[in-house]
Amino acid sequence: MIKNLIPFLFFIFALSSFGQNLKSGFDKDEYVELLKLTSRNSLPPDSAKKIPFPNNFKLEYRSPVVGLDNVWELWSNGKGTAVISVRGSTKNTESWLANFYAAMVPAKGILKLSKDDLFDYELAQNPKAAVHVGWLLSTAYLSKTILPKIDSCYRRGIKNFLVTGHSQGGGISYLLTAYLYNLQRKSLLPADIRLKTYCSAAPKPGNLFFAYDYEKLTQNGWAYNVVNANDWVPEMVLSVQTVEDFNTVNPFIFFKSTIKKQKFPKNLVLRYFYNKMDKPSRKAQRYYQKYLGNKLSDYVRKYLPEFDPPVYFKTSNYVRTGNTIVLDGEEEYFKQYPNSKEKIMIHHQPEAYLYLAEHAYN
Repeated sequence: MIKNLIPFLFFIFALSSFGQNLKSGFDKDEYVELLKLTSRNSLPPDSAKKIPFPNNFKLEYRSPVVGLDNVWELWSNGKGTAVISVRGSTKNTESWLANFYAAMVPAKGILKLSKDDLFDYELAQNPKAAVHVGWLLSTAYLSKTILPKIDSCYRRGIKNFLVTGHSQGGGISYLLTAYLYNLQRKSLLPADIRLKTYCSAAPKPGNLFFAYDYEKLTQNGWAYNVVNANDWVPEMVLSVQTVEDFNTVNPFIFFKSTIKKQKFPKNLVLRYFYNKMDKPSRKAQRYYQKYLGNKLSDYVRKYLPEFDPPVYFKTSNYVRTGNTIVLDGEEEYFKQYPNSKEKIMIHHQPEAYLYLAEHAYN
């Protein structure tokens, strides 16, 4: 009787493991596993050898190169959980164009990839939300194969998806996560799919109103950005805040009318000081949009000739987004990864993040 019961119990355990749900909250071991996994996607083969192979996941699919040198991989643990791993920047020019093409566009709209290829997207419901256009363009191309793979995984019983990427891959992962959640909200993805995101060393993906919406979508422990406090990449993209970047109700809307009510010459003095504060930031924002949007779109079209550049959102107010896990090195870390003006990526490389996650994070 007992001998017959053992296989049955093993079968029940296997079924429960296969359908095991993801848990909310930051899990260091989970992040380390994903860092090992996504590093193999992003690093050249020689560098990837320095990173141990993931313990629990196997590679199932690698996408073709699309967009601005974008690639993603599908990994599975055979127990009902799959990983969408987005490649980071490569040495190719078009990959860096994705980073520097940094004007903002509305977080809801349509990208014209070609005359007959429209990417209808929604990343946030707030009409003031805006995101990085280069990484949105990358998301558009990657989604062409990601969505069919999610569907095929779901039909196999896989309902748990971890989204991850290091560096540029993390920046894209923000937008991809928001895109998938909004598809789910509109019943275009099954409601019982569970998403959890680990961006790693990710730069800032959008403005404050996108951050609010993203944080609302992923709150209670369903998304993180892990950063090395010595890494400069999470400090990017350069940000400019103007009075237009505030909520609709704010004190600045009364400034001009209040100044007009003042008597001469007080009104002139106040207007002079207000303009000194207001005009430089507006001018900087226009320059950002001109050079990181209009000018760079010409270079983007050399690689994507049918792409029709969108109308940009008049903001460059990039902010840090989502729950942040900070890794900070101490004396032993700096012995292995010393500050160096010649090695500007020393604190950004996955090996440094792996060391800190395993040795310095409690």
